[in-house]
Amino acid sequence: MPLPLLIALFCVLWSSAFAGAKMALADCPPLILLSARLLIAGAIMIALAWSVDGRPNLKRRDVLALVFIGILNNSVYLGLNWTALTFTSSAYTAVLTSCLPLIVALAAGPLLGERMTVMKWAGIGLGLVGVVIVLRSRLAGAHESVAGTLLVGGGVMALSAGTLAFKYLRPRGGVWTGNAIQCLAGGLTLVPIALASESTADIHYTTSLFAGLAYLVIAVSIGGFGLWFYLLSRSSATAASSLHFLMPPLGLFFGWLLLGEAVPPLDILGVVPIAFGIWLVTRPARA
Repeated sequence: MPLPLLIALFCVLWSSAFAGAKMALADCPPLILLSARLLIAGAIMIALAWSVDGRPNLKRRDVLALVFIGILNNSVYLGLNWTALTFTSSAYTAVLTSCLPLIVALAAGPLLGERMTVMKWAGIGLGLVGVVIVLRSRLAGAHESVAGTLLVGGGVMALSAGTLAFKYLRPRGGVWTGNAIQCLAGGLTLVPIALASESTADIHYTTSLFAGLAYLVIAVSIGGFGLWFYLLSRSSATAASSLHFLMPPLGLFFGWLLLGEAVPPLDILGVVPIAFGIWLVTRPARA
């Protein structure tokens, strides 16, 4: 499949995950649902890995690196985001998560040797202005809570660290094997936390729960994260994370379409400098 189509598919899958998770969370506590999603997806991808990549030839360092990245990307990032989604809107979560490239760009210089320019600094500044506009719109209007904002912010920091760790540690293994290990590591880490903090009595076995879980497992965990690590392995951390500049408008769209979430005018105003700022941060330098 051509690269532009893969990028477009990734953006749709990733941005729709917020609304999809929000729908499934109506019938199941967040960490129990997330643990089930990760373990089911991990088991499926282990089977795919053996059939597509063959028997994995991984060193101990590779496995430890993938486990570490999986805990950051799945246990911490998704755990915080899904907990926040129980009392924040999917669109707001998508907009805040789209700031990933700005955080990655700040750390990619000292960690990965990626060069910072005046345009990149200007882009980071514009992105922060957009975030402030969205935060002011949502918090001042009492649409969202400070607690939810902090949870999503912590999740974005974890995803940024996982992105940088993937590029810095460069673990071996195919896309399926690497993603399977990360999902299983994230799921196994979350199981004791979920059982200690949530009750299985709060699960409602509805059609929407099973449909939402199936979508999150197949489309997002297997499809979305598989595409993410494929694209990340083919480009720099900053360039790959630039795909998130499409998340704010897509996140607002899916929140409105699937959940009927209102879109305040200031959200649209804030999305513009975020998208333009991320474009400045990630645009290729002239030869």
